Formats: sequence, structure tokens, C-alpha cells
Amino acid sequence: MMLETERLILRPFVEGDAADLYEYARDSRVGPDAGWPVHKSLEESQEIIATVFSAPDTFAVVDKASGKVVGSAGFVGRHQTMLPGPDDEIGYALSPAYWGRGLIPEAVEELLRYGFEELGLATIWCGHYDFNQKSRRVVEKCGFVYRFTEKSWVELMGEERTELHYALTREEWERR
Repeated sequence: MMLETERLILRPFVEGDAADLYEYARDSRVGPDAGWPVHKSLEESQEIIATVFSAPDTFAVVDKASGKVVGSAGFVGRHQTMLPGPDDEIGYALSPAYWGRGLIPEAVEELLRYGFEELGLATIWCGHYDFNQKSRRVVEKCGFVYRFTEKSWVELMGEERTELHYALTREEWERR
């Protein structure tokens, strides 16, 4: 499965992507804001590709101009019950070298299309921690509607955080 936008290719991760993943995942501005620790080695990035990023509908975000993997985006298998299902949640990360170009909103828009049109989802969720303003901007740009806030334990970080949850139903997405 491969998705394409004007500037991006979204495709499954492959083992050869480990160096690109490690390049941005070792940056302390990326993982901790998304709820995961910085990668400490190339081997750790290889392990994440083999386990976490091998899940269905998880994509490497590839910059068409350079051919480089600059981030990740996809459905994370997290579900809520307050809106119609089937549902899923989008997660994403981007190399700081590519921040400020609108690439993740572009990827998320394609994931919304894919989720509603091809996966048959009725609701798509997206969230961010209360301090993550970059992620908040993605959610706003993509038209998600605020639904609720909760405190939860973030296992990978070993701490409690406040998370804001947003969603779009298929009907809301079609009306945009």
C-alpha cells in the first residue's frame, strides 16, 4: 500500500529506512513530545521498524524531492466509544529539519481520505499532549473537532500527561 500527495509518498517502512528514522528519532524535540523516548542507536530504530512500524496502515513519510524518510504517520489502533465506529486514531512524527513546511498536515489530509474512503472508518481521532503546540496546529489545520481532555499514564515516558482528543466523523469531513 502506498499513498501519494503533492510532495510526499506514504509507504510502509522497510529495513533500509533505519538510518533516516534514527536521524530524526534521536532528536529530543521529536519523540518525547509524541510520547516516546529518543532513539539511542541505529539498532533501536531498526527494532522499531520491525515491531511498531510494521503494523498495518503505518507509513514512512517520504519527501518526494529528496527521497528521504522524514517522518512517520498512520493509524495507531487506538479507539474511543463516544462517536460512531469503526474508528481509529492518527499519529505522526516529523524530522525537525522539515518543520514549518506543512508536510504533516498534507500527510494527515491524505490519511483522512484513505481512512474514510478506503478503510471505511466512521470516525477518525487525533490527539496531542497539552504542551505540544506543533501537534495542536496540525489538528487545527486539518479541521479536527475538540472532544475531550484526559490525564493518562504514558508508559514509555514513565509519567502522567494531559492529552486533548479531537475527532472528525465522516459526515464532518465531507462537509468541510
